[in-house]
Amino acid sequence: MKETPDGMVRTAVPMGSASRVLEDLDAHRVALASLPPEGRLAWALDHFPGQFAMTTSFGIQSAVLLHMLSELPSGRDTPVVWVDTGYLPTETYQYAATLTERLGIRLVVAQSEMSPARMEALHGKLWETGDVSDLGLYHRIRKVDPLEASFAALRTECWASGVRRKQTDHRRSMTWLDPIRDRLGLHPLLDWTNKEVYYYMTSNDLPQHPLFEQGYSTVGDWHSSRPDDGDLSGRDTRFGGLKQECGIHLGDAAGEGMMGDGI
Repeated sequence: MKETPDGMVRTAVPMGSASRVLEDLDAHRVALASLPPEGRLAWALDHFPGQFAMTTSFGIQSAVLLHMLSELPSGRDTPVVWVDTGYLPTETYQYAATLTERLGIRLVVAQSEMSPARMEALHGKLWETGDVSDLGLYHRIRKVDPLEASFAALRTECWASGVRRKQTDHRRSMTWLDPIRDRLGLHPLLDWTNKEVYYYMTSNDLPQHPLFEQGYSTVGDWHSSRPDDGDLSGRDTRFGGLKQECGIHLGDAAGEGMMGDGI
């Protein structure tokens, strides 16, 4: 067990496969750059047998990576971790049920040990204060801590997500494979454009998130998401404009704590 700078206690994960990859991280990044997204997922399945997972938000563009995984041998045996904050829109819960059934997803639901009601009683509605530190606490309680607990239970050493460079300032600094907290984060779609996402979904007849037709280009919790408008679009519509990231794709709360040489 170890305590992070924010006071959270984490179970240290044995980094067998990840340690071997870290020894030659640059070479692996070069190899991943030459592969299509499906090849990057296949690489992870090969290098991290039984220790690889995918995360999903069941958001606007989530169907793409989930479909790619489902098409690979053993892909449907891979755990897909969904952080359910308890504050997601009704449409997201419905979309999650649709995709889980259609793609045969091995779904693992990660939820905070603290209920929404208890959190609000102790801390108030943290998303309403306009204080970025309150948002950080909210994201740690409802998102980061539950995700890390699920990864520890699954003994995950590498996890894939559908992040893309053009989404946020932080994501522009990402590579195909980055140390994130105590694990390796794989980003198979990092260089994809909105057009490529749209064409992939169309050509594979994948259903759109119900809120897409209402003008949402990204969606998270109901209280921190809004449709695009003339002034804001994409991740700038999230978290009242105070933040672009919820912390899942960052290091520890202090921005440190990454294994290896960081991002």
